[in-house]
Amino acid sequence: MSRGKYSPPVCEEFSCSEEKIKSLQAEVAAAGSLGRIFRALGDETRLKMACALSKEELCVCDLATLAGCSVASASHHLRLMYGLGLVNCRKEGKFAYYNLADKCITEIIETAMNHVKEGHHVR
Repeated sequence: MSRGKYSPPVCEEFSCSEEKIKSLQAEVAAAGSLGRIFRALGDETRLKMACALSKEELCVCDLATLAGCSVASASHHLRLMYGLGLVNCRKEGKFAYYNLADKCITEIIETAMNHVKEGHHVR
């Protein structure tokens, strides 16, 4: 089946399951925080940086070069990611090194990359 201009089917009559709704409400309420993470990673520059950081710790200069932006722009993006708890930073002399904050963020990036590598491209 082609998905070109396909419209997915919808319910012809409204009827929700109270039991399912109650069991999922807490999970859905937590989606607000998840939305902030995905909005941050929705920016191409930040996503490039996160992909690179999923492989190894890098300094701001390396991240700027990989993302194709200035060091000032990279610093701005990293500050936002740091504020959301997506990355950690450590100073070593005159250099600032970044890494992804935890295994969960790394797994999100790696899972998405595997999805694309397997041919599941966004249409």
